[in-house]
Amino acid sequence: MAKIRLTKNELKKQKEALKRFTRYLPTLELKKTQLVAEIRLISQQVDKIIDEINRFEKEIFHWVDVFGEDIDISVWFSVEELVTNSGNIAGIDIEIFENVIFKDEEYDLFETPLWVDKGIEACKEKIRQQLKIKTLEKQMAVLQEELRITVQRINLFDKVKIPEAR
Repeated sequence: MAKIRLTKNELKKQKEALKRFTRYLPTLELKKTQLVAEIRLISQQVDKIIDEINRFEKEIFHWVDVFGEDIDISVWFSVEELVTNSGNIAGIDIEIFENVIFKDEEYDLFETPLWVDKGIEACKEKIRQQLKIKTLEKQMAVLQEELRITVQRINLFDKVKIPEAR
């Protein structure tokens, strides 16, 4: 702790600092509340998507035996672009998942089995859901880091700066 001079100017400076700290502290606490709520919301979204993936996998499990055929469907499509948008939560810029654009390759409908169309769509849907989860996890990581910094600032003001200025 720095030694405080006992002058009128120093007293005025400390009073202004105390006023500034006490005015800024509620803003930080509000930001903390918003971040915690958003992290909880994103976590619920991730859980919901994981449940959808599990339900989807159970649906396609009935015809999974056809994947035993020696056909590689990954050559008929590829991820061309991940479309994201930027958003703002409590003053933090984050990436928001929009869509995935796939590049489809032409294949002979007479040479390929009937299940290939359904298999390609199933693979695309699973990739879409996994990329959505990755984007949400990135959002959560950014928000958790910002929450950590905000909590540190709250503790700094509440436990150090305000008592020091008093």
